[in-house]
Amino acid sequence: MTVHFIGAGPGAPDLITVRGLKLIQSCPVCLYAGSLVPEAVVAEAPEGARVIDTAPMHLDEIIAEIAAAHEKGQDVARVHSGDPSLYGAVAEQIRRLEALGIDFDITPGVSAYAAAAAELKTEFTLPGIAQSVILTRTAVRASAMPEGEDLTTLGKSGATLAIHLSVNNLAKVVRELTPLYGADCPVVVAYRVTWPDQVIIQGRLVDIREKVKKSGITRTALILVGRVLEQSDFEDSRLYAADHSHVLRDAATG
Repeated sequence: MTVHFIGAGPGAPDLITVRGLKLIQSCPVCLYAGSLVPEAVVAEAPEGARVIDTAPMHLDEIIAEIAAAHEKGQDVARVHSGDPSLYGAVAEQIRRLEALGIDFDITPGVSAYAAAAAELKTEFTLPGIAQSVILTRTAVRASAMPEGEDLTTLGKSGATLAIHLSVNNLAKVVRELTPLYGADCPVVVAYRVTWPDQVIIQGRLVDIREKVKKSGITRTALILVGRVLEQSDFEDSRLYAADHSHVLRDAATG
């Protein structure tokens, strides 16, 4: 028996990986985060499968369902939104499974920040503009941020920021990043990216709060901050430069 942690992707049902979909189709038990995982994904579970929305459940209840499946020798598809490695709360489940001697594996998924880049038809790393992307969040009601991971510290890098779980903390985001990125720095708030009701709000640090307030968005949104969001004037990368050689290509000589 194995518990398969599966990243379902950002929302569009066809953005789940082939591996993840096949695992869901084969498991007699499917536990999924109902508020964030599309019903079309878990609808692929086998006929007669035990399919449970874990949104109203606490950790002990979830583990109890897994332990019951383990007793019956039934594989479990544990389906999370996005990619399980980011704010997926899988580590605490894994710790419990290891204590119980229950096998597990992890299938990655498309994260919201990658889906947002695709929807924006852009790249978050541009030569001479930004070569780093920082995935972070702010403390609202969830766990406190560790020392040194506050926006003021991270923002000093000038990197592209993908700020999760923080749209209700947008005032703090604007206040702390404006001195570092400038009031005119582009900002994108991506609500339920790739879902049918997706909303993409584009603005700048100086006006993004007002735009988001008018939209009524209060949850399930990703905040992106960085100069890459509007740049068209940047150097081509060296990767495809004619005078650049690497193990698979000689440099042009004339």
